[in-house]
Amino acid sequence: MDDSKALKIRLTFSIILVGISLMFAAVVTDHWAVLSHKVENYNTTCEAAHFGLWRLCTKQFYIQEQDTKERSCGRITLTGDRNCSYFKHFTPGESTEIFERTTQKEYSISAAAIAIFSVGFAIIGTLCILLSFRKKMDYLLKPASMFYTFAGLCMIISVEVMRQSVKRMIDSKETIWIEYYYSWSFACACASFVLLFICGIALLLISLPRFPQNPWETCMDAEPEH
Repeated sequence: MDDSKALKIRLTFSIILVGISLMFAAVVTDHWAVLSHKVENYNTTCEAAHFGLWRLCTKQFYIQEQDTKERSCGRITLTGDRNCSYFKHFTPGESTEIFERTTQKEYSISAAAIAIFSVGFAIIGTLCILLSFRKKMDYLLKPASMFYTFAGLCMIISVEVMRQSVKRMIDSKETIWIEYYYSWSFACACASFVLLFICGIALLLISLPRFPQNPWETCMDAEPEH
């Protein structure tokens, strides 16, 4: 492997590590979506919630009268005391009735399972690329690139499942939530998809053998790489 190709691989791998860090941040945190319920009158308490793949956190805060026609809690500040609990289908002893009433358990389980597949693909890809560095096994770069691409695809699928879950929750007649917005964990998941997918394809192209530089030059008689 020549120096220029090795430099490209290391630069691509550095960007991939950023994507993996964003993916882990999205998977382990619970700020994918923030919900607020309908407010009948001001100068009262408002309950807000934010959740991720594994648990739900709720918070009550006092709101004063506002010069607006909005009937929700408005933009929510999530600092302060919170009451967090893991979803009942992951920990049977926990209680998350507020979530169980308003969304489908299957959506939450599916999003979490697909995200775990994404983490697994990223770990396997990292092992392959580290072995290619240490053992000079360049042929491992191709499967590594595919694993990173699959990790990015799984992450965006998990994002879409979560998005559909939130949409169904808001549209449900049984829900108390009327307003939502996606928070920074959701943004981390989307950014990790972009980095992992693009860099996975780039790593695959970099790892391919050198193409003939002239029209009359074939792959068989091309100059070997040093």
